[in-house]
Amino acid sequence: MTRLLFDMPPPNAIPVVGEDAAYPVGRIFCVGRNYVAHAEEMGNTVDRDAPWYFTKSAPNMCASGATVPYPPGTENYHHEVELVMALGRPVFQCDRAEGEAAIFGYGCGLDMTRRDRQQDGKDYRRPWDLGKDVENSAVLGPLTPAAKAGPLKGKRIHLSVNGEIRQDALLDEMVWSVGEIVSHLSHYYHLRPGDLIMTGTPAGVGPVVAGDHLSGGIDGLGEISLRLGAAE
Repeated sequence: MTRLLFDMPPPNAIPVVGEDAAYPVGRIFCVGRNYVAHAEEMGNTVDRDAPWYFTKSAPNMCASGATVPYPPGTENYHHEVELVMALGRPVFQCDRAEGEAAIFGYGCGLDMTRRDRQQDGKDYRRPWDLGKDVENSAVLGPLTPAAKAGPLKGKRIHLSVNGEIRQDALLDEMVWSVGEIVSHLSHYYHLRPGDLIMTGTPAGVGPVVAGDHLSGGIDGLGEISLRLGAAE
């Protein structure tokens, strides 16, 4: 084996409810505009023909319950609560049923966003990386195995900031189902265990500041929480 010039951090992993072993995270895909009301509040429309995506880097994830600094380079940092699905088997060019069957488990996450930097990308037709792929911006709660999670239909997804409800919806409101998302994405990537897909956020996104406490969850799945500390 070739000697490495320096040590790398170990892979990030998410706790799994009822398991001693954790789920290692390889890639994080994120679905854009998967709730009509959220798209509308951002001044956008939804194209039902196909979902579209951006990515976050696995080293930029953090565990639910963490306290993290307010990020540099923004004056408009937003919360977005989301259903997260974790794949448990490889799939490529699969159909909807195969895509849903490939899901290992579900959890609740936060897609934290430098909204002003995201808007820069929109305005100047540039990538969204500075807005979306932010250190500590993929906040991930524990995974519940799909067999234990039960049907997603009717499950409530919600987020509060300092005890005040900001986002409150049903997973039924997603434009694309989990099976449709996995199937579509598998026609562009060889998906594999370790891949996470954050499935988009409902309406009610908004800014947070240093000192804020975010808390929320999805019915039947683990809760999510985050505290924002002072900027460093």
